[in-house]
Amino acid sequence: MPGRDAGEPRVTGREALVPYATVEGQSGKIAASVAERLTRAGWATRLLDAASDQVGGLDRFDAAILVAPLHAGHYPEAIAAFTARHRDALGRVPSAFISVSLSAAGEDPGDRAGLQRCVDAFATRTGWRPDVLHHAAGAFRFTRYSLLKRWALKYIAWRRGQPTDTGRDHELTDWRRLGEFVDRFAAEALAQARAPRP
Repeated sequence: MPGRDAGEPRVTGREALVPYATVEGQSGKIAASVAERLTRAGWATRLLDAASDQVGGLDRFDAAILVAPLHAGHYPEAIAAFTARHRDALGRVPSAFISVSLSAAGEDPGDRAGLQRCVDAFATRTGWRPDVLHHAAGAFRFTRYSLLKRWALKYIAWRRGQPTDTGRDHELTDWRRLGEFVDRFAAEALAQARAPRP
């Protein structure tokens, strides 16, 4: 999914950046939803595939929401490299991180602690710590997996009490909670953002 402008007009006079990385497609879908939500809140919004990094400097942006999936305890190299490269600019504006994982679909304290360790490791590696964090559940893409991966993830789904029908995909993302998080961030960032440029 290439970078694109998610909407006009610039009602607030502010511009938000939504860099993302995706592996199986759900994080890209979440990032697009975030960009659309910010646009509806009055922000001029740029959706950007972090692997392309075709944005140059970030000085023109007044806020940023990064979206990335967690696989085997790590975030994609593309988002880690992007974040490390732009950490100073990200640190100067209101920022958020949406971490996408299957573990976020449950309420197990051990899973939550593990997710926090992964976020902390990402912050240590990149030198950037977001102002706010949201864990979004991803999806089981059973129809796209190899036979071995399909059965491995079916077992994981069964252990967690999640859908195990491998004949179709299962989206676990809580879109309502995600939307509420983005709306809250948009309002708070608007209050913090620097004055509109002339």
